[in-house]
Amino acid sequence: MKRREETRTGPRHLAACLVVLLLLAGLAGCAGKGDEHLKPLQDTPLPEPDYGPLQQELSQYIQGQGGRIGVYFRDVRSGASFGINEREPITAASSIKAPIVLYLLQQVADGKLHLEDTVAYQADTDYSSGAGVIQFFTHDGARYSLGVLANLAISVSDNIAWKMLLRHLGKDNIAAYFRSLGGETVYPDGANISTARDLGIYLQALLDFAGAHPDLGESLLQHMSHTIFDEEGIPPGVPDNVQVAHKVGTVTGVANDIGIVFLADRPYILCVMTDGVGQSVDDGFAAIEEISRLVYQFQKEKVLGG
Repeated sequence: MKRREETRTGPRHLAACLVVLLLLAGLAGCAGKGDEHLKPLQDTPLPEPDYGPLQQELSQYIQGQGGRIGVYFRDVRSGASFGINEREPITAASSIKAPIVLYLLQQVADGKLHLEDTVAYQADTDYSSGAGVIQFFTHDGARYSLGVLANLAISVSDNIAWKMLLRHLGKDNIAAYFRSLGGETVYPDGANISTARDLGIYLQALLDFAGAHPDLGESLLQHMSHTIFDEEGIPPGVPDNVQVAHKVGTVTGVANDIGIVFLADRPYILCVMTDGVGQSVDDGFAAIEEISRLVYQFQKEKVLGG
């Protein structure tokens, strides 16, 4: 049974609460797929492979799925990239939380904020049901550090943590940052809408940031590599020993996943956004998993030759 962002019940909710308590206590470890630390990416560029056959294969698969699917791929070592409907505007849902946390970390790296800074919860502006656990134990005026909010926004996709970060950082400031990275579809008419291409650019910015600020960057990559959503989207399409730093996002009819697959010697960025695929978001995630499998297989067998 796949996990859904909209609800948390029974053992899963209890497990999420335990995660939050560990995070608040500063004791949370990273366990799960690809337990080893992320290895530094090689700086030496490699020749660009011919991704034409992969693009054609993915296009044929997407044509048979119905709905809307946007895909963006980038080979990190060569810089080669391609997209399929990559500029199609689709609700970003919780996938946007990853670049928002990146913006926070950039502010920390610039000395403008500190992860130990705290933000007070305001029920009238910050409350949100759905994903997350803060809603179950918080109260007006409760203070949370920026570091804890960032961790919760990624690890359990906490919606209240997201809204508190958005309020504290400023939506206009975040939008300006996204545009500075090359984002084209940035909160049109204030809506949380993006494209596979823009989200892929933000993930490349995350890798660049991690290269310049290893401690802060690896922290975010590690949290993205150990979420409660690692059984859906991109990760199931690759072997268990391959680390995937990703962020899913769902709302009614929409299933997204954006991630960095740390395939040895040939890491790549893959962003897939779906809207109206099949009868439920489960069908959307099944399509993302298959796209992920096809991309990994091509990268492993045709590019690496193994």
